[in-house]
Amino acid sequence: MITLIGTGHVFNLSAAILALFDEKQPEIVGVELDPQRYQAILLRNTDPTSYHAAKRNLPLIYRMLAQFQENMAEQYGVSAGDEMLSAINYAQSHQLPIAFLDANAQQLFTHMWKTMPFIERFRLLFSGVAGLFVTKKRVEQELKHYQQDFDTYLQEIGKKFPTIKKTLIDERNTHMAQKLFELHEKHKSIVACVGDGHIPGISRLLEEKHIPFETIRLLQLQNWKPPATDGSSGHFSINYTPL
Repeated sequence: MITLIGTGHVFNLSAAILALFDEKQPEIVGVELDPQRYQAILLRNTDPTSYHAAKRNLPLIYRMLAQFQENMAEQYGVSAGDEMLSAINYAQSHQLPIAFLDANAQQLFTHMWKTMPFIERFRLLFSGVAGLFVTKKRVEQELKHYQQDFDTYLQEIGKKFPTIKKTLIDERNTHMAQKLFELHEKHKSIVACVGDGHIPGISRLLEEKHIPFETIRLLQLQNWKPPATDGSSGHFSINYTPL
C-alpha cells in the first residue's frame, strides 16, 4: 500500500505529518526532494551565509520561486520545506530508508528555461516579481480556488504557462510515479510526501498500473487536530483506491 500525503511547502504541517507516520508505520519514507535540494535545505538551516552565496549560482527563476516560498513560509511561522525535513527526520529516528522521489530541480529549471518561448518567459518573470509581494490572504484565496476545482486551476496554469505545466507538473508526476512503481515492488508499506498539486496526476498513473494507494490531501492536513487531553486521537479522512 502506498499512502500519498499532499503537502504545501509553506504551511505548518509537521505535527500532522508525524502523526500520520505513527499511524501508518511505513517501511520506507518518500519525499518530493532530490538529494541536492535536501542538502540545500540543510545548509539553509545550518549555514545561512553559505546557503545564500550558493543560491547565486542557481537559475534566476529558481531563485525567485525559492524566495517566494521562503517569504510565504515565514508568514506561517515555518521555513519552506520544513514538512519534508520532518518526514526525513522521522525516517532517520526510526531507522527507515528514505527515497528521494523528485528529479534534479536545477536541471529541470535550466531545461524549462531553455525550451520556454519568449512571451512565456516574460509572463513568468513578471509573475515572479509580483509574487515576491503576494500577501498571505492572496495565497489563501488561490488555495481555496485550487481546492474547489483542481482541474480548472491546472488548465488555467497550462494556458498561461504551458512549459511550466509540462516540465514542473506533468513530467515530475511521471518521474515520481515511476519511483513509486519501483518502491512498490520492494516494499509493502510506503508513505510519500509530495506537493498536493501532484496528487491527482500521480494518482492517475498509479491507477493505470493497478497499484493500491490512499491519499491524504492538504486540506485534511490543515484540518487535523492534535490528540485531545482525554486521550482520544487525531483523525484523518482517507481516500482509498483498491486494486
